[in-house]
This record gives sequence, C-alpha cells and structure tokens, in this order.
Amino acid sequence: MQPAIDMSETPPARRGRLPLVLMLVMVIGPMVLATAMYQWRFWVPQERTYHGVLIGNGQSRADLGIEGVADVGWQLLVTAPDGCRGECRQLVYLARQLNIGLGREASRASHALATAGPLDADYEAQLRREYPQLGIHSLDLQRYARSVTPTHEAQLWIVDPLGNLVLRYDSSTPGKAILQDLRLLLKLSRIG
Repeated sequence: MQPAIDMSETPPARRGRLPLVLMLVMVIGPMVLATAMYQWRFWVPQERTYHGVLIGNGQSRADLGIEGVADVGWQLLVTAPDGCRGECRQLVYLARQLNIGLGREASRASHALATAGPLDADYEAQLRREYPQLGIHSLDLQRYARSVTPTHEAQLWIVDPLGNLVLRYDSSTPGKAILQDLRLLLKLSRIG
C-alpha cells in the first residue's frame, strides 16, 4: 500500500512563481503605463513651469541669422528686426537687469542685442557708456523671417552655452518670471 500524499503543502515551484510575477509587474508595469500615457495622452499634466515659449526644435543663434558669436555661457539675447526703439530698448534694459539679478551666478550669463539695421548714434553711444558688457551683433532678416513668427517684434531669448535657443519672451513678459526661468535653467545645467 502506498502512503497518502499530503495536498496541504504547496510545491516549491509554485511558491517561487508569485514573487517572480510580482517583480515582473513592478518592473514592466511602469514602462507599459508610461508608454500608454504617451501614446494615448491620458494623465499628462497640462501645466508648465516656464513662462516663455519653449524652443525645442534644435534651433541655434545661427538659425536666427546671428553669425560669429562665440559661445560665452548662457546668454540673454534681444532681437530687434525693425531697429531698436521702444520695446527693444525696454528688453535691452531688462536683459541687463536680469543678468545683475542673478547675483553670484551673473558670471555664467551675458546679454546681447542683435539688430537688422544700424543703431541710432545717440543710443549706441548710450549703450557703450551704460552697458559696457552688452554684445552688439547684426541680424540677417531673411534667415530671421524663416525662423521666427511674428518677425517684426523685439523679443528676448535665452540661449544655452552651446548656442541653442531655449526660451523666447515678448516684451509683455514680467522680468521676475524670466529671472525665475533663468535661475532654474542655471540650477539644472551642468554646462556653462
């Protein structure tokens, strides 16, 4: 006569399957969920942490029509396709104030102006006197028009140390918002 088999004990192979299945679900589950969220756009946050227009297409200063600028760290660049008057002058002043507002991080950033035409002689003399660190560059209108819409307004750009455009602001953006964005970029950046 054969001894009776006790069915109350679980075979060792079955006991090992549950932890294996749980580990697979914990590893593969988040990847499947993230892929589904991306594919079908659900549970995607609508808010953002920056205040300008994000430039995420790999554009550089050269694409705007600004040539010959050495990579000098982070840059606050003001573009003025119609000459530098009114809003442009406010943005040039704001770029300098933002650079000063960085405090001990100010050496990581610079400010510059790119304009399509020559500056008014009085204003250029004022810039040389009051803004000695300001870089002044020429702007190629044809290349600028292909890259930027609208093309006639003065705009402020944040450019990374590699020359890539990161964020764009118009003259109505508050300076504190731009400074907040710039500080965050400098904090997160490992370059420049």
